[in-house]
Amino acid sequence: MDHVVYLDTKANELEKLLNRSKTMIIRGATGRKHPYGRVNEGDILYFIRNNAEGVVKAKGIVESVFNSDKMSTEESVALVKKHQDKLQLSNRQFKKWAGKRYIVLIWLKNIEEVKSFAIDKTNYGNMDDWLPVEKIETVKN
Repeated sequence: MDHVVYLDTKANELEKLLNRSKTMIIRGATGRKHPYGRVNEGDILYFIRNNAEGVVKAKGIVESVFNSDKMSTEESVALVKKHQDKLQLSNRQFKKWAGKRYIVLIWLKNIEEVKSFAIDKTNYGNMDDWLPVEKIETVKN
């Protein structure tokens, strides 16, 4: 399964992934929303900055995934702190994710730049920061 994942431009997430200082990405929510339970080992993540340019710049392979059970605020904060060395979250990002009831942690491998390409988001009316696209060819422009 292929996924298009939006990365935080202000926090230089793409650059951190490419220089290997960041080896994990996080998503979290009050409920179980994408990608909770829908990303698996071996899936390919295509990375795009959240700066409206709409262009995929890199990709990585999911090495492993952790989907949390429902957590208290304290448990959630402790989980994010425990993995901060791999997540490399800015203070703003830490405040965004730590404390969520459900957290998804995704370990990555083989992160590499790709020849940039735009994607067609017309089938994704409810824009989010995670698009499960099945096959990347179906959304390439």
